Amino acid sequence: MNLHQFRFVQEAVRRNLNLTDTAKALHTSQPGVSKAIIELEQELGVDIFARHGKRLKRVTEPGQHVLKSIDLILREIGNLKRIGEQYSAQDTGTLSIATTHTQARYVLPEKVASLRNTYPKVNISLHQGSPDQVAQMLIDEVAEIGIATESLATYSDLITLPCYQWQHMLVLPTNHPLAQCKDVTLQDVAKEPIITYHPSFTGRTKIDDAFKTLHMEPRIALEAIDSDVIKTYVKLGMGVGIAAEMAVKDILEDEGKNGLVAKPAGHLFGTNVTRVAFKRSAYLRNFVYTFAALLNTALTRNAIEEAMHQH
Repeated sequence: MNLHQFRFVQEAVRRNLNLTDTAKALHTSQPGVSKAIIELEQELGVDIFARHGKRLKRVTEPGQHVLKSIDLILREIGNLKRIGEQYSAQDTGTLSIATTHTQARYVLPEKVASLRNTYPKVNISLHQGSPDQVAQMLIDEVAEIGIATESLATYSDLITLPCYQWQHMLVLPTNHPLAQCKDVTLQDVAKEPIITYHPSFTGRTKIDDAFKTLHMEPRIALEAIDSDVIKTYVKLGMGVGIAAEMAVKDILEDEGKNGLVAKPAGHLFGTNVTRVAFKRSAYLRNFVYTFAALLNTALTRNAIEEAMHQH
């Protein structure tokens, strides 16, 4: 048996048992992939996949156990490579970060710049996506560290730690009646067309849950993944915006001069926790620990390693 066979099996599962897509992803031929998998099955004495003719239909019960071992072996191979990179080239390499647009746009710039000042030879690769895509990029080892508000804690392959808390803010035109209202209620907001995030982004579930608790159905006029888009359409008078706290600093700083005001809405929708995630058992290089500590000083190397060990 060899690593090529392991990679073919793992990729076949990732590609929904489509050997043509597997071969394309690994830059090889479909017959070669099929032959390598069959040879591995013959050597192990078990069928990893159930077949219908030449097509793979499902992973067998012994195949599930084989897959777990393959995942572990290939994960440790990746760790060995990172250990080699760590000690052969200290302070160099690429830090791959998976995160959402809001984090990339409003939270990370200063942290990334600070890391570059400390490690000028380290390149930054920033991957943006939905929270579920962030989790998958960590699992697939496209990224070493993930940052998002939703989903990360639900993946058993990931170790997650709280990074910081934040609240939603109401974004309103300066001449809107609610802008002058001292105590805005959920009932007040429900009467207005609402401009906010897509359901899978930036704490949207907290917003939906708040309305459901009071048996109200809000009028969602527009959904977006970009906080700047929300602010743009609010300014056009299309409705009341609900945006993340870190995305409205510009509105708070200009004090309404740009035509918008922002009001805290934590009392309406509760608080949110943005989390940092790592793939379980991954080997993390020094600058990954440094970057985590820049996000939150409580995210020390010892804290991260202890979380890895506990799981």
